[in-house]
Amino acid sequence: MDEALLQLLDYEISILHRRASLNRKIGELDRAAYLLLYQMSVLGKIGVKALAEEFHLDVSTISRQTSALEEKGYVMRTPDPDDGRASYFELTDLGREKLRDAQAYRMSRFKRIFEEWNDEDLQKFGHYMVRVNRTFID
Repeated sequence: MDEALLQLLDYEISILHRRASLNRKIGELDRAAYLLLYQMSVLGKIGVKALAEEFHLDVSTISRQTSALEEKGYVMRTPDPDDGRASYFELTDLGREKLRDAQAYRMSRFKRIFEEWNDEDLQKFGHYMVRVNRTFID
């Protein structure tokens, strides 16, 4: 493997992370809230343990984050009927609204960032991003 290529990737991924991290808030949502709400919108009602597995984080981290979302009224906690100690979370109408607002903001930002890219390049880039992200968790 070419060392110079690895150094280029290291540098460019670091720059991407830094620039993406400069905008920690996405509308009214921080990055963690956005990702949790997005995942709940895709998966529906879900428990803390399943969310922790999905994000490869420990349960205490996800528990804190979901509690903060619950306090803001973005998610609703429902007790698990089979296990009184566990609960499920699902989006509230307010949570869906905040997620839609954040997604609209992000889409307009990405349209500006990628306005000069053609669909083929975007598709390749998206494919490579998925591949890189999956590699990080394997």
